[in-house]
Amino acid sequence: METPTLWDQTSGVLKTSEVSDHAPLAERMRPRTMAEFTGQEHLLGEGRILRRMIETDALSSLILWGPPGCGKTTLAHIIAAETKSHFIFFSAILSGIKEIREIFREAEGYAMRGTRTILFVDEIHRFNKSQQDAFLPYVEKGVVTIIGATTENPSFEVIAPLLSRCRVLTLQQLEPSTVRNILEHALSDPERGLGKLGLTTDDESLNFLAEQAGGDARIALNTLEVAAGLINQEHGVKGQRDKGPITLEVVQEALQKKALLYDKGGEEHYNVISAFIKSMRASDPDAALYWLARMLEAGEDPLFILRRMIILASEDIGNADPRALQMTVSALQAFQMVGMPEGRITLGQAVTYLATAPKSNASYVGINAALAEVRKSGALPVPLHIRNAPTKLMKELGYGKGYQYAHDYDEAYSGQECLPENLAGRKFYEPRGHGYEKNIIERMEWLKKRNKP
Repeated sequence: METPTLWDQTSGVLKTSEVSDHAPLAERMRPRTMAEFTGQEHLLGEGRILRRMIETDALSSLILWGPPGCGKTTLAHIIAAETKSHFIFFSAILSGIKEIREIFREAEGYAMRGTRTILFVDEIHRFNKSQQDAFLPYVEKGVVTIIGATTENPSFEVIAPLLSRCRVLTLQQLEPSTVRNILEHALSDPERGLGKLGLTTDDESLNFLAEQAGGDARIALNTLEVAAGLINQEHGVKGQRDKGPITLEVVQEALQKKALLYDKGGEEHYNVISAFIKSMRASDPDAALYWLARMLEAGEDPLFILRRMIILASEDIGNADPRALQMTVSALQAFQMVGMPEGRITLGQAVTYLATAPKSNASYVGINAALAEVRKSGALPVPLHIRNAPTKLMKELGYGKGYQYAHDYDEAYSGQECLPENLAGRKFYEPRGHGYEKNIIERMEWLKKRNKP
């Protein structure tokens, strides 16, 4: 298998001669050194784990887990360059066991000459168990250092023996500000980017493209290239210096997506999230899904949406359906595992569940009423019988005296008052009788009868 070594001993950077001038902009602009790489500061910032591993040449096999376009492949190339390693790109889609054996024979040859081989396995989650097993002996012997890239949770997609031999590093979706920096660099770079075209743009257009890319630098750069092509077609001959501006309309045409009226920091942001919450509260799943789609399409942070849904699950549903809160927290965890675009399915499921669940704000009203009472009456003394009595003196003072341990009574219910004396018998929680709260009311009525002499 013929695979070029990417380390150039003279220049000290990745060779770029293999990258054609006709390659997509995202490929041409791929960073070649750590200094050029943008984002993932939690891994590559000063003193951070991956930077330390590279600088001290203490590299181990890695699994890079993150969303598309966040820099997994680029990082693998840079690691190979910075550590002066032989680099082999291996696709789980295009290759099988036969190619794996050829790669290891090649790596053994390099090892005999004292050169480390980094085997980059793209989409490692697509390998089956037997294919992943084939890596194990060579990783054990140190013939190769594996860097696997995956958009899926490696805990589920990578076999345990291989996972135990790799360090999992989680890459984050790129922030819009980071994507914008990448776009600005591509516009100004005359060697690999679009700098020779003399294109201009404005903040509105760049910000829109950066947000609509969804944290995917590849999408952002390739869309920018399409937009540049549209400008050339309109104003001049391709390859000729062109002063045409890349406007918001051009970016929208390149993306085939219109800018939605949705300012994350402005009034429309609050209008749409308000409509979303009120639709679920009104038990209207269709409207709730529509407003959810509006927010997702406009680039709203799904985690913000999920946090608001968690609040609604307690405030508006509460004990009418206690599973609503569990469902929503599970949706948050599931979204963090899979991300977008698949995460929209989880969001849709959770939204329709909340919208159709029975509603009760009794818990919400109850805690507000209790807080109002505390602010009104202050710190009333704790009744002696439910005070803690860890010392002899406290016991002599009557702490804990007369406490009735609930489990000593039938149905684990003693009926003992636990509120301060001035508030005895006060009710803060009044279940509405919707959904599961019917059962709660029945339970509370039964307890009340037990209290009667």
